[in-house]
Amino acid sequence: MAKTKFRPLHDRVVVRRIDADAKTKGGIIIPDTVKEKPQEGEVIAIGPGGRDEAGKLIKLDVKTGDRVLFGKWSGTEVKLDGEDLLIMKESDIMGVVG
Repeated sequence: MAKTKFRPLHDRVVVRRIDADAKTKGGIIIPDTVKEKPQEGEVIAIGPGGRDEAGKLIKLDVKTGDRVLFGKWSGTEVKLDGEDLLIMKESDIMGVVG
């Protein structure tokens, strides 16, 4: 079966969460039951951009492949081709890492 092609609309971004380390710096292993969801991810698709009051297209600042930080409750979780992804507005992204 072919992978689903998904293109977000307007100023929306599709992000794949990047899992946090399962160990602390001191070597303590953190079980899955107490781990928080990571707030870092990789942008895998972007929309064309938003529009201003005059209808002019405003391009997004992030691009595919960027590692980004986002808020704890940002975005909507979806499952595409068995993969858990987040769809959020660009304004929910706090910044680009590296």
